[in-house]
Amino acid sequence: MSVPKQPDAVKRFRIPILLSAFLTLLNDRLSESIVFPLLPFLLAQFAPDGRTLGLLAGSYALAQFLVTPLIGTLSDRHGRRPVIAICVCGSIVGLGIFATTVSLPWPEAAPFPLLLLFVARIIDGISGGTAATAGAVLADISPPDRRARAFGLIGVAFGLGFILGPGLGGWLATFNIALPVWVATGFAVLNLLVVLTMLPETHPPEARPTSMQQETAVQQETAMQQETAMEQRELNPFARIGSLMSTDSIGRLSAGFFLFFLAFNGFTAILILYFKQTFAWGPELATTAFLIVGLVATLVQGVLIGPLVKHFGEWRLTLAGLGLVIAGCLLIPAIGSANRISSVYVAVGMLAFGTGLVTPSLRSLVSRRLGDSGQGAALGSLQSLQSLGSFLGPPLAGLSYDVLGPASPFAGAAFLLVIVIAIVANSCTRV
Repeated sequence: MSVPKQPDAVKRFRIPILLSAFLTLLNDRLSESIVFPLLPFLLAQFAPDGRTLGLLAGSYALAQFLVTPLIGTLSDRHGRRPVIAICVCGSIVGLGIFATTVSLPWPEAAPFPLLLLFVARIIDGISGGTAATAGAVLADISPPDRRARAFGLIGVAFGLGFILGPGLGGWLATFNIALPVWVATGFAVLNLLVVLTMLPETHPPEARPTSMQQETAVQQETAMQQETAMEQRELNPFARIGSLMSTDSIGRLSAGFFLFFLAFNGFTAILILYFKQTFAWGPELATTAFLIVGLVATLVQGVLIGPLVKHFGEWRLTLAGLGLVIAGCLLIPAIGSANRISSVYVAVGMLAFGTGLVTPSLRSLVSRRLGDSGQGAALGSLQSLQSLGSFLGPPLAGLSYDVLGPASPFAGAAFLLVIVIAIVANSCTRV
């Protein structure tokens, strides 16, 4: 069905399309927010150390980093519906392997189950390009002047996923530690059924770059050569990052953006392991910390960020947010082993509030320095930088946790964030 070319069909199928896109976006966040806070508990019978936890978290991010540009191109070439369906199938397979592995009794020190867990996370990471494709679906069915409103659905789904995932995962884990992963698998199956039965194709063949029926043979060959060269550049995330970092106006801010996510994703990857080993917390208390993160981040980015930017500007909010994240980083290890639950939750709330200020403000600072023609490519490259930080941060933090001590990832993150403050402040003076 060529929905964009048939206004009546758009109106008829708009609600099923929006429901399919919303469930796809929610599944993308929910499957991750259910599993991630429970990783130290799920890994306990296989490898309870920080290095393994960091590598497992990083493998998911690496798979997303490498494959997301390809998924976007495939959806442009072959349509949104098949790409979303295949990605959701991959998520079902990855989550299913993970749930089966942590549910079975394995002999001690058996390497095979750990290998299966890595395979499962990589498959799930490869399949994680659904969010970008679901966003493209929303763009397909919305005129330019209404796209901002349609894209608001992305924020709602992500916020709801970050809130429901930890809360649901922590509650289900009180019955069985593997049950949350099975529930996430079941939700992915529901997502697939909705996509297959309710989502029409929103990107018709005539709108795709492979549609060249009206061109001569010479024109086709030339166009294909140009398209291939462009695709090779677009599908290489490192080339995109290099182009961004070499741009004078935004290179330093982009470096700060990368360092922020390197630090933040590093210490958050081992945060639950720290709670588990230092405070002897179980899944319910630990996942409540991530529930607080979801609530605070949704409040900041969904409600407060607009008025705050209007009154204080992106520069001040970025610096204030970085200060809050540093304070939260230093407060958590300062609590020691006293297990002061309220103090931990206050620190986690500071982390979430600070991150909610930094992420949109720093992204906006980069965007303001770009011309209109370079927005898409540069912001896409920023996403690649974020993914690269998400890949490198957890293994480095896990190694530091094991070698230098449990408090070291927090100290290291605070040091990196001080560097980010210097970069942002220096860039501010150059405006």
